[in-house]
Amino acid sequence: MIDTHCHIHDKQYDEDRDATMARARERGVDELVTVGCDLPDSERALAAAARYGIRASVGIHPHEAKDAPDDVAAAFAPLLADPRAVAIGETGMDFYYNHSPRDAQERVMRAQLRIARERDLPVIFHQRDAHDDFVRVLREEFGDGMRGVIHCFTGDTAQAKTFTEEFGLYLGIGGVLTFKTAEALRDAVRAVGIASIVLETDCPYLAPIPMRGKRNEPAFVSYTHAKLAEVLEADPAEVLAQTDRNARTLFRLAAR
Repeated sequence: MIDTHCHIHDKQYDEDRDATMARARERGVDELVTVGCDLPDSERALAAAARYGIRASVGIHPHEAKDAPDDVAAAFAPLLADPRAVAIGETGMDFYYNHSPRDAQERVMRAQLRIARERDLPVIFHQRDAHDDFVRVLREEFGDGMRGVIHCFTGDTAQAKTFTEEFGLYLGIGGVLTFKTAEALRDAVRAVGIASIVLETDCPYLAPIPMRGKRNEPAFVSYTHAKLAEVLEADPAEVLAQTDRNARTLFRLAAR
């Protein structure tokens, strides 16, 4: 099982990271991508990837765009020399919190898309309350042959189809799928089908039911997997096999 989006390098795991990783392995989570949100955070992600034999991404989150360097590509270059760096992001737009000015978010998203295109790396996207502007930038920068995932997708069916059909993106589905209030998301998942879905936790955030209210961790991706099989009325083994294939295609991970 693959957790395509976690933050196992986050300080919330400083006291029990080894134990957390052991629990993930015990639950069959054999591949993880720990995701960077700014330059120092990406360095920590790569260090965790080296320690635990997992993968990492290098990115600048829209919240942190205000502090991004002028030359993002030059800043990323030494980090992307690490073979465990398998993606760019997370990047995108967040107009819900607006922790960074919107023009800064767009500049930094465009810069990261160009790096991904030049290096043939997938992009991990964050989008919240910015759909129209986000799609506009995708139409201008996300070219043929590029790969990516809308991390923590919680949108509706129309948005899901735009992302999957127009851009060929995967939808990262996490603990929100299990929430009682998430029927629109479940409808969207049914509409696009298993071929466009990868599993994630976004831990330490958004723990699934029945772990809601606790710190999330990679082992809990199994609850989302079970709920996804239920929503799709599909065999859990087939759901797991297909979501893992999708993740390996997205990140170009060798089969184990």
